Amino acid sequence: MSKILKAHFALFIVNALYGANHVVAKGVMPNYLTPSVFIFLRVLGATVLFWIFKVLFIKDRVEKKDLLLMALCGLFGVAINQLFFFHGLSLTSSVNTGIIMMINPIIVVVLSFLFLKERVTWRRVIGITIGALGSILLTVVAGTGIGDSALGDLFIFINATSYALYLVLVKPLMKKYKPLTVITYVFTFGFFYVILYPPTIFELSTTTFSDIPTNIILIIFYVILGVTFLTYLLTVYGLKHLSPSVSSAYIYLQPVLVIFFAYVLSFFNVVDDYTETITLEKILYMIIIFIGVYMTSTSSSKTIKS
Repeated sequence: MSKILKAHFALFIVNALYGANHVVAKGVMPNYLTPSVFIFLRVLGATVLFWIFKVLFIKDRVEKKDLLLMALCGLFGVAINQLFFFHGLSLTSSVNTGIIMMINPIIVVVLSFLFLKERVTWRRVIGITIGALGSILLTVVAGTGIGDSALGDLFIFINATSYALYLVLVKPLMKKYKPLTVITYVFTFGFFYVILYPPTIFELSTTTFSDIPTNIILIIFYVILGVTFLTYLLTVYGLKHLSPSVSSAYIYLQPVLVIFFAYVLSFFNVVDDYTETITLEKILYMIIIFIGVYMTSTSSSKTIKS
């Protein structure tokens, strides 16, 4: 398997892990953990794992001049990204969240064009548009639409913008260092930012961990290991061989994967059955999304001139 194919496979696994996370982690917040405490545990656990693996297997040394860029990546890719997403998700509806997140690839394409001088091809623009259309339609059909919040919508928009900026900022570091080195430093900076967020320590001190049941603890470990440690590591691996805009286009698969895992996990009684009946309309939207991702992921020689 070529490095390009491995990178695409890595990004697919990332979004599969995220898709399952939306289903299995549904009951953690706010019943047992606040968003800030959940983020603290995620970032702390992942940071420790990254450092263990780096010390054991990677001997990269980071130049001092690159620390500022890594600090910025930690701010936008870890702290702002996760804090605004979880707090926004707790306020607004699932429909609004899904729709607003679809702006991420568009922001990435614009930022990549401005800062990385990445080509913007007609094929990529059309692919992004098709994928966005399919995702919006699928999200509207599958969502509940309950609990809209202007503030929550704003938080999700900030999250999408922050992660897009991270994908662009981290790309030059991928060309210079090994992925594990980059993500270890990025998460280390991100961890300090999360600690500095005022509510974190207070909410952590008032959390009763002894009341958390075993099944919720297992879900928390899954989020730390799978949805944080593996996803960020696989994302930076994908960025080493693919452009930020291609990487961000995989977000269009998440509505499909969320629905898939909702049905599969409920069938095996892993989670409560809160799914709707699969319809031909939903299948059509899923096909549209796959077409958009395929078009965005393949190259074209016709470049849009600025």
